[in-house]
Amino acid sequence: MDFNTKFKMNSLTNLPNIGKTLADKLNKVGINDESTLKEIGSENTLIKLATIENSGVCINMLYSLEGAVQGVRWHNLDKNRKLELKEFYKRL
Repeated sequence: MDFNTKFKMNSLTNLPNIGKTLADKLNKVGINDESTLKEIGSENTLIKLATIENSGVCINMLYSLEGAVQGVRWHNLDKNRKLELKEFYKRL
C-alpha cells in the first residue's frame, strides 16, 4: 500500500464509525476523503458500496455512514433520521 492510499484511508478513519475495513471499501468506490463522503451522502455511498462483491452492506453500515457524515457516533443519530434511513434501506 502506497503513502497516498494510507493517507486517504487514515483521513476516513478519523471520522466517527469508520474503521480500516470500511475505509478500504470506501476507497474502492472512489470515496477517499471526508468531503467526498459528505458530498455523495450516506444513501448514495451505500448504493456505491453495494456494487462491491462481498461488501456486506447492511442497515448498520448505512447508520455508520450517516454518523460519519454528521460527525457523530451512529448511536446518536436523530430518531427521525434513523427512520428515514431505515425506509431507504428497505427500498434498496
